[in-house]
This record gives sequence, C-alpha cells and structure tokens, in this order.
Amino acid sequence: MVDMTTPLKRVRGLGSARSGTDHFWKQRLTALANVPLVIFFIVLFISMAGENYETVLDRLSSPVVAIVFILMIASVAYHMRLGMQVIIEDYIHGEPQRVLLLIANTFFSLIVAAASIFAILKISFGG
Repeated sequence: MVDMTTPLKRVRGLGSARSGTDHFWKQRLTALANVPLVIFFIVLFISMAGENYETVLDRLSSPVVAIVFILMIASVAYHMRLGMQVIIEDYIHGEPQRVLLLIANTFFSLIVAAASIFAILKISFGG
C-alpha cells in the first residue's frame, strides 16, 4: 500500500480531525497541573476544619492562597471544557446540536471560572 500522506502532514502529526495530538496534550497538561493545585486546595480546607469565620477569612484572603486558587480555577475549568468537548464530539452526531453544545460548553466553563475567580478576589480584597 502506498502512503499518500504529504511530508508536511506527517511532520505536523495531524489526523482526520485536523487537530492531531494538541487536544490530547492540553488535557494531559491540565490534569498534571491540577494534581498539586487540588491537593493544596484540599489540604488547606482540611487544615481549616473547625476554625472560626475570621480565621478562615484571614487564610483565604492571603495573596498566595488567592493566586493558587485562581490558578486552580483556571486549570480545572479549562480541563473541564476539554473533557466535555471530547464527550460532545464523540456522542452528539447531529452537526447543529454539536455546534450548539460546544458553544454552550465554552460559555458554561467561562461563567463558572469567572464567578469563582470573582468570589476569590472579593474574599482576597475584603469585599
């Protein structure tokens, strides 16, 4: 069998979906970033169990905690968007429905991230 693939296409590694492994690597990279970020989040909240409101607010308003939380929210929201995109592309077969769901997925992820980041900033700046 003769390979009809052009050298440029072989170098780029693009498949029939025209996206190659780019989506795969983005999903793996965000998953890797989520591990330490989510562990930090869980450890912080476990350490605050039983503390009073002022202590919890003081810890959450720390700049380091706020930055780590914002990074976590951005990474988790993007990872969520990528994962749902794969599910939509694999299981929704009608083109109009797929496009609408992909748009809704993007907006939903952005709204979740924006609302979460707003809450973190509000706590951090004492609003």
